Amino acid sequence: MTNHHGKEFLGFLGTGPAIGIPESVWKWLACPKMKTDELGRPHQAPYGMRKIEAALIDAGFKAAIIDPDHLNKHLPYAKALMFSHHDYFAFGPPSSTWWGITRREPVNYKSFMQLVNRPEIKKEKERGMKIIAGGPSVWQWLWREDMIEKVGVDALIDGEGEKAVVKLAQMIIDNDPLPKYVYIGADEAPSVDEIPEIKGASVNGLIEVMRGCARSCRFCSVTLRPTRYYPLEKIEKELMVNVKNGVRHGVIHSDDVLFYGAVGIYPRPEPLIKLHKLVKKYYKTIAWSHASLAAIRYSEEKYGLISKLMEIVYEDENQRYLGVEVGIETGSVRLAKEIMPAKSAPYKVDEYPETVEQAFKIMHENRIIPAGTMIVGLPEETEDDVYKTIELVDNLRPYRSILVPMFFVPMGYFKNKDWFTRIKLTEAHIELYRKVFWHDVYWAEDIINNFYMKGPLYYPVRMTLKIFLRVAKRMMKKVEANLESYLKK
Repeated sequence: MTNHHGKEFLGFLGTGPAIGIPESVWKWLACPKMKTDELGRPHQAPYGMRKIEAALIDAGFKAAIIDPDHLNKHLPYAKALMFSHHDYFAFGPPSSTWWGITRREPVNYKSFMQLVNRPEIKKEKERGMKIIAGGPSVWQWLWREDMIEKVGVDALIDGEGEKAVVKLAQMIIDNDPLPKYVYIGADEAPSVDEIPEIKGASVNGLIEVMRGCARSCRFCSVTLRPTRYYPLEKIEKELMVNVKNGVRHGVIHSDDVLFYGAVGIYPRPEPLIKLHKLVKKYYKTIAWSHASLAAIRYSEEKYGLISKLMEIVYEDENQRYLGVEVGIETGSVRLAKEIMPAKSAPYKVDEYPETVEQAFKIMHENRIIPAGTMIVGLPEETEDDVYKTIELVDNLRPYRSILVPMFFVPMGYFKNKDWFTRIKLTEAHIELYRKVFWHDVYWAEDIINNFYMKGPLYYPVRMTLKIFLRVAKRMMKKVEANLESYLKK
């Protein structure tokens, strides 16, 4: 339970092991403790958990999100303990990348294992308390069937769980046997009207504006969900919940924010302008959770829309930049055609590297700072594909950004593919990571000095980040020297 000092991107550090500094400092930097009330209810909680909490409360159940440090107050009386996690066993792309490179257990994995191994959970499980696991990484339990048995998980909920969790809760009350695995497909996903509004503040004021994505990239699980747009009235209710609880900075969440109110893959100015005016009415600063590079390029070239939206975002002196995660995935046209032919639409997939560069240029000019993720080790990847991505990284150097290459994890249509859990980095992969490292260090220093965590409140965090960057640069220079010696042999 953390809000990463109010800076969502710092959460990436929580998916790795402590590097160059003590683990206690790393945890404080990445995932400081969230304040709670006397019952252990956190001031802010993950948005997905807030949705499940709301669904259960609306159905008449006594349910609450509790900080793990306060579980002992409630477990003796609990009918069920429900887990949700973004990355239960650190199989997700950021965590598996950290783990694969450093060969050390990430902080998020160690923390979860400490939680599920608590004796008080085992005691209440023996009493008869049910355990249910859900959330975006529930698929990871299927790779760790030993943990299902060890923890005593009674049911797994895979998918949008607002309706399914209510059914399971009633079955628990009625002492009915539970299904071991519940999968919610597109036909069973809740409609907009069946998705409840949150009851308490979400982490970093995150509010969802739509679900689903029309691009159908083969590696992505989001494409398996139907597209639904929240009406502005529904969005406003959740904004008001956050503001009422003192949260005045937030994240607009969608798997592509620029698809809100779109016609297929074509963004439309009117709904996006209305959305941003509404959000800025309540929040002092905002970020986007995700946006596609093709949508950024199209929106600006067709309508000048990115510039118009940023006029709304920067209309007062509270905000000077906007953060967003974007999926670059690859610099290889050949690979783009194989796994994500619609990623570049409405531009031709042959133009994909150009689309990436143009979108980064537009973001740079509009003070949008992207975290650009890339996928390393896709099943169809060749050495030449990696070198094409390296070429793209070189071309992105003029644009303010953080690049994040991550190991491929089998999701979406790749879900049943064999997964190379023993990562084998080639010489091309090593060169890619080296190029990305120096790109990131260069721009991270600029971002910290000119944009990120300004003001005396953030001084300790900002200085810790600067120390971390200095240590990282020294470590990388040693790695490069050793690598040169190795390659000469």
